[in-house]
Amino acid sequence: MYKRGFFSLQPDQRKGVFVLLVLIVVVQCIYFWVDFQKMPQSEITEFVTLKKQLDSLKNLEQEVKKDSVFAFNPNFITDYRGYVLGLTTEEIDRLHTFRKQGKFVHSASEFQQVTQVSDSLLAVISPYFKFPEWVKNTQKQKKSFDKTSVPTSKAPKKDLNTATEEDLMKVYGIGKVLSQRILKYKQRIQGFSEISQLKEVYGLEEEVVERIMLQFEIQTPPSIQKQDINTIGLYELAKIPYMDFDLAKKLIGLRSEVGNIRHFNDLLQIEGFDEVKIKRIQLYLQIHD
Repeated sequence: MYKRGFFSLQPDQRKGVFVLLVLIVVVQCIYFWVDFQKMPQSEITEFVTLKKQLDSLKNLEQEVKKDSVFAFNPNFITDYRGYVLGLTTEEIDRLHTFRKQGKFVHSASEFQQVTQVSDSLLAVISPYFKFPEWVKNTQKQKKSFDKTSVPTSKAPKKDLNTATEEDLMKVYGIGKVLSQRILKYKQRIQGFSEISQLKEVYGLEEEVVERIMLQFEIQTPPSIQKQDINTIGLYELAKIPYMDFDLAKKLIGLRSEVGNIRHFNDLLQIEGFDEVKIKRIQLYLQIHD
């Protein structure tokens, strides 16, 4: 039988043979390199998570290119901001749960400890963390802190109600911002009646409060003119420290129901009042017999 050579074929026939050979090679490569077995569900989930983080990192890189000034306080990351930064839902929830306890992260390492974010993502976003000045001042003081500078219990204590900004800044852990915040809070509550009221100052950690107690005490209690809880008006009541308009309305409502409030413990019937709050408002209110 006479066999025709490849080059004796018509041009269209030669093209068809060439295309067929290419298809055969492609199919063989796919069969050799691609694993057609079903991937385990755990690997699929891990792959999707990694892909999401990579996409988020790309988005973050694009955002940074758009705006060279990209600084933020990680304590206030929203769900949307967390998603853009590449945090998982679980990592964002851990941060929000931590913040609901009234706590704050003060460094990138603390942020990672709370959220359990990966090292790779932390390395990308941490350069843009911006913490308040008082946090920076505290961290600087920790580096240069000398334990011998802590006064002993025998050292004479100063009066907290007459302390100046400079006096407070001598305490390890207190910078200019915190000292000003303490003085403003003292003015707001009409003076410190108890040293424990320092714990109510925003941003003042418990260990710093303990150091203040080593150097200060209440020597001159504030002069507060107490008002009668059964005769005070709504708006005057709402202005009292530890009160607000909503609590004042509830207290006036209880007073209308029972006639007169005979004991401060009667306030426990009102939602929002507990023993601690009742103890605090007794500094400003009284019950006349």
